[in-house]
Amino acid sequence: QVQLVESGGGLVQPGGSLRLSCGASGSIFSINTMGWYRRAPGKERELVAAITSGGSTNYADPVKGRFTISRDNAKNTVYLQMNTLKPEDTAVYYCTAEVQVRRYAPGNDYWGQGTLVTVSS
Repeated sequence: QVQLVESGGGLVQPGGSLRLSCGASGSIFSINTMGWYRRAPGKERELVAAITSGGSTNYADPVKGRFTISRDNAKNTVYLQMNTLKPEDTAVYYCTAEVQVRRYAPGNDYWGQGTLVTVSS
């Protein structure tokens, strides 16, 4: 089994910063794409940012220039640095990882339990 555990959420004032972390553990041969999604109250879940094993990134338009995704392959960990936070960034943030549990196996998507980010004064 594979587990993803997020940390770093909390309450922050508008304009502030937070850094989310997500570590993967368990039966892991390799991890392909890792990413962050969020679900705001009353809205659908949406992609925030993603990063491939080679370091290529993509971002949702609302967070471009404010959020930075990165990863440490040796630690099976993905990060999301969030700057200049806005009230509309308030959401539960989920990390996801496409994991191969053994050589030649297809990658399966795993999800963390979510961490709440609240941006409010």
